[in-house]
Amino acid sequence: MPERSINRIRSMVEGRPDWVISRQRAWGVPIALYVNRATGDYLRDPEVNARILQAFTTGGADAWFQADHQSLLGEKYNLADYEVITDILDVWFDSGSTHAFVVEARYGEGVRTDLYLEGSDQHRGWFQSSLLESCGTRGHAPYGAVLTHGFALDGNGRKMSKSLGNVVDPLKIIGESGADILRLWVAQTDYFEDVRIGKEVLAGTGDTYRKLRNTFRYLLGALDGFDESEKVAVSEMPELERYVLAKLAELDAELKAAANDFEFNRYSRALTDFANEDLSAFFFDIRKDCLYCDAATDPKRRAYRTVLDTLFHALVRYAAPILSFTAEEVWQARFPSEDGSVHLLDWPVLPEGAATTADWTGILFLRGLVTEAIEPKRREKIIRSSLEAEVTVPDLPASSELLTELFIVSKVEQGSAITVTPTQRHKCGRCWRHLPEVAEDGLLCDRCAKVVG
Repeated sequence: MPERSINRIRSMVEGRPDWVISRQRAWGVPIALYVNRATGDYLRDPEVNARILQAFTTGGADAWFQADHQSLLGEKYNLADYEVITDILDVWFDSGSTHAFVVEARYGEGVRTDLYLEGSDQHRGWFQSSLLESCGTRGHAPYGAVLTHGFALDGNGRKMSKSLGNVVDPLKIIGESGADILRLWVAQTDYFEDVRIGKEVLAGTGDTYRKLRNTFRYLLGALDGFDESEKVAVSEMPELERYVLAKLAELDAELKAAANDFEFNRYSRALTDFANEDLSAFFFDIRKDCLYCDAATDPKRRAYRTVLDTLFHALVRYAAPILSFTAEEVWQARFPSEDGSVHLLDWPVLPEGAATTADWTGILFLRGLVTEAIEPKRREKIIRSSLEAEVTVPDLPASSELLTELFIVSKVEQGSAITVTPTQRHKCGRCWRHLPEVAEDGLLCDRCAKVVG
């Protein structure tokens, strides 16, 4: 991954001019061999090899360069008859063999690692040397997959260099903004390509982070005092709540697919778009009236808080791999425990049966048109908020009552075109809705009078 890397590594393997195992250098991992000066044969003796192994175990690889070679040879052989090889393993052959002692030594011979991860320069280096060495000795690649990433550049697209003074220090970013800002920037990048990082880039990441954090702050506040007895079955929920649960299920599938494809920018974008567009700008905005003004026992309010609880448990888990510290802070704020941690939780199991019968494509399209029509009236101070607007629309994709709630207006009726006019109804002093039963501004509507009474 990405797929285009296949041709790159294939061409480099096909066109490789040679392959060497050793290098003649004064440093590196030695090739521990004795060569008979008369015959040119390598000395093969298990007892000698055992003494070499013991020397390496005790003193490290450099023991070969400092060894008493006559002692390693023992009494059976004369050092004068043998050449001590001082060549070293080629660095690529050396690193290409790591699968044997990093994976197989721990998990058993023949076990492959799932993923090798490095930059594009390793197509002729580590990726390739590992492939050749393992195919030669094991008959298969040492990895199940290879992922190639780009390189980090400065905000102007230049390679980072100390001489240019354009190096971005991760520890400085963490010190100024926190580790989660840096983690979110990494997750948002298309790391298959070269990526840029600088103050402007990080400022945008900071805005995204604050929006996600504010979503969690809202959830924590709105769920204060919530317990299991308040929950409502999905089948008993209003259309809006079931729609949001259906959208959550779509997000869940999208995040799983993105994670499986290592597309973490797709993962983080889907998560932030859902929090900003489907929740903050839509669901939360519509239901704030229900949350703040309905009675605590009202079925609609209970359904809303039930969905908020489901959203909380899902979103905090979705965010945890990226916003590690924030997710833990959010989890502990609601469920304080020395033993519990968000990072010990499984992927969420979502409730079933969230399908709705409403034409949500038509509703959302119409909602966008109505919002566009209301905005000029607000700018011209004809109305101060959408709650003061009465709207007509050519078609009603849902009941007038549901559309009034979703559009956050005073009334929705069918007409020949989309029109917006100021309502003549009076304003409830508690919920601020303009309703026919309110006799004059400041008095309470029937609902608020009942709740307050």
